[in-house]
Amino acid sequence: MRRTADINVARCYQCGKCSAGCPMGSEMALAPHDIMRLAAHNDRETLFGDDAMWLCLTCETCSARCPNDVDPARVIDALRELAAAEGAGHSPRNVRAFHKSFLEQIRMTGRLSEVGLIMQYKLRSGALFQDVAASPGMLTRGKLPIVPPHISGVGEVRAIMAACERERVARAAAGQTGPDTHDGEGAS
Repeated sequence: MRRTADINVARCYQCGKCSAGCPMGSEMALAPHDIMRLAAHNDRETLFGDDAMWLCLTCETCSARCPNDVDPARVIDALRELAAAEGAGHSPRNVRAFHKSFLEQIRMTGRLSEVGLIMQYKLRSGALFQDVAASPGMLTRGKLPIVPPHISGVGEVRAIMAACERERVARAAAGQTGPDTHDGEGAS
């Protein structure tokens, strides 16, 4: 893992600027600079055994702050792909639920339907009543349209998604690992 996403993670000299600017830093047991150190030391067990890399928002604040241009956001994204491809460090249930729900909404409507996303996410994650008090206010203010938006190219979106799935299956059958070889459950 010393070279992750074609980046030499050993170039990180642990200044901590990435962690200081991370909006999720307080939620993560492993801060971005810790993830970089563990990647440099090839500590898969610790990296894949913690939820920290799955909590990353990929906002790239860490990468913008890095004085050594190491690009922690890209490294974390590559680590997620590696974990998913290896079947190690499965993403938390709520992360898988969100990604599956998001992709299903895109597949169904060609765009994001917030109400559909929320309903599917709640069913998949089991968090049925979390944030339920916010829903009426958002609906009455028009923040959550009930009817999904319509696009004329939904067939083309479905064709693109089907082609990506066929390629993922073909790569998996060929034993290739890479960003398209996991099932989308752990992707970010």
